[in-house]
Amino acid sequence: MKACMSCNKEVSGDYLEFKCPKCLKSTMVRCDHCRVTSKEYKCVNCGFEGP
Repeated sequence: MKACMSCNKEVSGDYLEFKCPKCLKSTMVRCDHCRVTSKEYKCVNCGFEGP
């Protein structure tokens, strides 16, 4: 099961999955709640921080 990178909760239903915009290697997974509330996340590969 996939987990949100911001809150570490398992995702289901509404979530976003995308490649890191900097390195394009890591797959970023964010739940709808963390995405809407703009919680921070960090790429485990290159250290890119978002949102």
